[in-house]
Amino acid sequence: MRKMIKVTILIATIGFLLVSPSTLNAHCQVPCGIYNDNARLQSMLEDAATIEKAARLINELAGKQDAQSQNQLVRWVNTKEIHAQNIIETISNYYLTQRVKSSQKDYTERLEKHHAVIVAAMEAKQNVDAKTGASLVKSIKALSGYYPEHKH
Repeated sequence: MRKMIKVTILIATIGFLLVSPSTLNAHCQVPCGIYNDNARLQSMLEDAATIEKAARLINELAGKQDAQSQNQLVRWVNTKEIHAQNIIETISNYYLTQRVKSSQKDYTERLEKHHAVIVAAMEAKQNVDAKTGASLVKSIKALSGYYPEHKH
């Protein structure tokens, strides 16, 4: 039974990756000066909350054999993958390319913390346990000191 679920998930994921467009949706990489670092941080926290919910529902649906449950299982796996990839792309294409600079005094620490988010997102793709999701949220929140909310 577990083998069938794994095969179903694998086939669905491969199919999704083959038909999905590979686009990067990051802010422009020109010095326009229009940034909202905290908004991206909040967006990553929303992605992480979605990943946590998806993992919980995947576990709930894992033993069910009816077609509707299998359909929902595949959809939640795909959703978890998409949101984890969103986080990886935000860190890579926005923060690491534009906001983390080698001239910063705490450059190494910043690199380590941003890398920790990427690793936690990758682990969230590979697992469906609650501690993986919690670790992802914690790693994202560890960046909040660098990107405080601006009060207008």
